[in-house]
Amino acid sequence: MNPKELRSKEDKELNYDLKIIRKELFELRFQSASENLSNPARIKQIKRDVARILTILKEREKGIHEATHR
Repeated sequence: MNPKELRSKEDKELNYDLKIIRKELFELRFQSASENLSNPARIKQIKRDVARILTILKEREKGIHEATHR
């Protein structure tokens, strides 16, 4: 996910996306444990997406403005 896309979303949407992504990460980890994972790089990508969403939510919570990140 692109950080610009994420910043344009509301908190509710971000929390929903976070829930979906974490579910997908759980499923990929399960597939990895059973050796049925087709794309192992996807786990790393999803972890980064989770981190991006959590960072944006934390920035909003603390009142950090987008302008400081440009």
